[in-house]
Amino acid sequence: MNTRSILSVLMLTLSMIVAGAVTQGQSLTAAVEKKVAQAYVCPMHAEVKSAKPGKCPKCKMDLRQVTTATAAPVEKQTANTVDSPRPNRRMVIPDVEVLDQDGNALHFYRDLIKDKTVAINFIFTNCTTICPPLAATFARVQKEMGDKVGKDVHFISISVDPLTDTPERLKAWGAKFKAGAGWTFVTGEKQEMDKLLNALGAAVSKREDHTPAVIIGNDSKGIWTRTYGLAKTSQIAGLILDVMAGNVDEPATAAEVKP
Repeated sequence: MNTRSILSVLMLTLSMIVAGAVTQGQSLTAAVEKKVAQAYVCPMHAEVKSAKPGKCPKCKMDLRQVTTATAAPVEKQTANTVDSPRPNRRMVIPDVEVLDQDGNALHFYRDLIKDKTVAINFIFTNCTTICPPLAATFARVQKEMGDKVGKDVHFISISVDPLTDTPERLKAWGAKFKAGAGWTFVTGEKQEMDKLLNALGAAVSKREDHTPAVIIGNDSKGIWTRTYGLAKTSQIAGLILDVMAGNVDEPATAAEVKP
């Protein structure tokens, strides 16, 4: 066998080895991705994990499928926003047009947020799982804070289903929980509401997957933080008082975005 033939055989053998290694690597990567894709976690409770779809036994939210790219951030975000509440670095508040439960047309930032301390949660009136407990928790916090509500702090419940939740529906739903002065329910055109929910980190493809978090902010001091919406009444009330006083580390910068 001459030199050219030997080189040809060597090159063919090398090509086969490389192709085999690539195929093996692709198979290994696919196997790892498949294994990760089979993991499901609760967006609010990182410790709740499952190998198949289902609901979180704690908050009843649908478990979300995670991938290699999203597995770590989900746990980190959950720890920051639920288990150990801390302020965001930046909170951008859109000044979108909305309607309150009385049908009044408002600008979200100018009329509901500017220079105020607020506590915001997310609900929809057809919800039969987590929304009633979220509203009941708000009602207990409202009662505990007494006449501070509507004066020193304002409660806002934002609909994640604006196509269904008319002002009338929101008003009737709020009445079930004895929503008083200083507690505003918000709906509006879907495009405007989507913009608002995106800015607040509460946009979801399915309304049932909305966050059970409560966002608490002091616009005049530029402080924004969040906590679990089903936390103890005293814990939420205490955090609101801290935000009112500016006693929260790492203050955020709030900015108005005009439409």
